Amino acid sequence: MTRPDKRALSSAARLYAVQALFQMESAGQPADRVMGEFRDFRIGVSDDEGEHPEADDGLFSRIIDDAVTWQFKIDQATDRGLVEKWPINRIDPVLRALFRAAGAELVVPKTPPKVVISEYVRLAEAFFPDGREAKFVNAVLDHVARDLRPDAFTGGPVSEIRKK
Repeated sequence: MTRPDKRALSSAARLYAVQALFQMESAGQPADRVMGEFRDFRIGVSDDEGEHPEADDGLFSRIIDDAVTWQFKIDQATDRGLVEKWPINRIDPVLRALFRAAGAELVVPKTPPKVVISEYVRLAEAFFPDGREAKFVNAVLDHVARDLRPDAFTGGPVSEIRKK
C-alpha cells in the first residue's frame, strides 16, 4: 500500500477539519473531544462505512485550534465578505464551518491565500455539487483573504488570478 502524497494528506485534513468544526457547533462539543473522536474513529480508519483516508494530523489540529482561537476575528472578516443582510450566523452551518476552517488558515499565514481559497472551493464543490455554493465560497473567501492577508495580493481578485 502506497502512502498518500502530501497534497492528499492536506486535503483530507481540511475536509476533516470542516466536518469537525460542524460537529463541534451542531453537537455543542469541545474541540479536544471532537479531535480525539476523529483521530480514534475516522482519520485513517476502516469501518462499516468504508475506508477513511489518512490526513496530515498537524494541519488538522492547527486548523481546529486556530479556528477556535481566532473565531471572533474570522467571523468578523467573513461577515464583511457576506451580503449585509446575511451575517455568518444566518448561513448554512456547513458553509460556516468551511469559512471558519479557511479563515483559520488565512489568519495564521502558513499557506498562500490562493491555495487556501482553491482548496476550500474544492471542498464546497464536494459538499454542494450544484456549483452555486462554490462560487459563493470563492467570492467570500477572496474578501476574507484580502481582509486578513492584504500583503499577499498584488493583482485582481483570486478568481481572476487563478484563470491566468
